[in-house]
Amino acid sequence: MVSLENQSANGLRVILVSIFVSSLVTANLISSKMIELGFLVFPAGTLAYCVTFLCTDIYDEFFGRKEASYVVLGGFISNIVMVLLVSVDVLMPIASFQESFQETYSRVLGVVPGIVFASMVAYIIAQTHDVYAFHFWGMKTGGKHLWLRNNASTIVSQGIDTVTFSLIANTLVYHAPLNTLIWMILTLWFVKYIIALLDTPFCYLGVSLVKKRLKLPSVWERKGIS
Repeated sequence: MVSLENQSANGLRVILVSIFVSSLVTANLISSKMIELGFLVFPAGTLAYCVTFLCTDIYDEFFGRKEASYVVLGGFISNIVMVLLVSVDVLMPIASFQESFQETYSRVLGVVPGIVFASMVAYIIAQTHDVYAFHFWGMKTGGKHLWLRNNASTIVSQGIDTVTFSLIANTLVYHAPLNTLIWMILTLWFVKYIIALLDTPFCYLGVSLVKKRLKLPSVWERKGIS
């Protein structure tokens, strides 16, 4: 049995956590831009945020629910650090030759407390559910049918994230009418649903590469249920 404390395993941990945190922070930084594709309108950070679920699924596959939960907590802390650093940076006096950029800079990177709060709450609930659900379905299927636990955990978690964020943000900031709120939720969840389906081959590819190249056993194989 290959040890999960060897260089390959620790290297995989670093890579997955790095992609997870960079995708999470990127998603928050670029979400002020809205993308319009036909009838679909969604934040630019949606794709980056969806990558975080792929990372935790692969992490959970090899290192288990407990370690994956620490990754989620680390992401939460990184978000707080990012918000604090950006807020301080926005408040710092700008160079005289860049004064014309200050308003735009503040508008793009400035923090809206209600949005930040909604994002943080939605993140911790959805990501915690994703880690739990992935492990739950893995146990139920005896470590088989990776596509099932990947999609069942991610799609539901994305729905939880979308509904939680939209309800809190609308209550504190947007104050949109109910029909607009429902349409916003359904549209964003639909986009995330499509991305979740499209990331399934990448989940299989990632798991396959780890097993073949690094020779690491999955958590199900170590538990003897695969």
